Amino acid sequence: MTDIIWVLSKLEWANLVDILLVAVVIYLVLQLVRGTQAVQLIRGAILVALALTIIGSIARLTAFSWLLRNAGQALLIIVAVVLQPELRRVLDRLGRAGGLTYWATTGSGVDHTARAIASACAHLSGVHHGALIVIERETGLQDYIDTGVLINSAVNSELLQTIFFPNTALHDGAVIIRGNQIIAAACLLPLSEAVAAESHLGTRHRAAIGITEASDAIAIVVSEETGIISIAHNGRMVRHLDERRLVTLMLSLLKPDQPNKTGLAVFWERIKDRFGPQTPTGQGKS
Repeated sequence: MTDIIWVLSKLEWANLVDILLVAVVIYLVLQLVRGTQAVQLIRGAILVALALTIIGSIARLTAFSWLLRNAGQALLIIVAVVLQPELRRVLDRLGRAGGLTYWATTGSGVDHTARAIASACAHLSGVHHGALIVIERETGLQDYIDTGVLINSAVNSELLQTIFFPNTALHDGAVIIRGNQIIAAACLLPLSEAVAAESHLGTRHRAAIGITEASDAIAIVVSEETGIISIAHNGRMVRHLDERRLVTLMLSLLKPDQPNKTGLAVFWERIKDRFGPQTPTGQGKS
């Protein structure tokens, strides 16, 4: 106890701030990788490092301890290679949190786009035609656009219904929308591994969650089997939507921030949105 009091008496304000900053950084990193495979890999790496360090210290293996101390940089490179997808996702989220750009269309354009998409989804749901529509926001989706067929047409309900009509050339894949334009159709998207074990979620739903994990895009899914309409954002999915609720959710995500907000205010709101509580993926058949 005396030793602890002596150590605390030697601490200065600079030391406390230093410790606090390190704790905050570690906490933010853990929050950023929460729910990904990186959590298990980091935990395993820490346990292995602790075990090797303890063995080297207890057994007094001088050469082995020297090897562990000097292998730190190589281990960091190995971890970076193994966790490349997770690190890319973390950096992308940090970039989006600090970004100050807005969805590139006017308020009336957002309304028209949201209502056209919702109208098409309601019709497709009624006839059980599957659909996957992705709306690009700040993170560019050009890599995925290049995998599809360019369309470059204004968003309208009839065109979306035609694209997703069964057995047409473009119905299998995702439509990507930028602003008020349908940029491409039949695009290939990354599949989420987080929901691989949930058999009730089909390929479209996994692709919708996957693209929202890799970017800040919004994905709307119509299930071919059940006709259920779902919307995905930030790796989470809300299901069992009707046309009115779908419009409301899309407008809440797509409406530009109020012009009187400062850049710092926008940044802080996005930080809260990233680290705040999130709704888990809905349950039910796809």
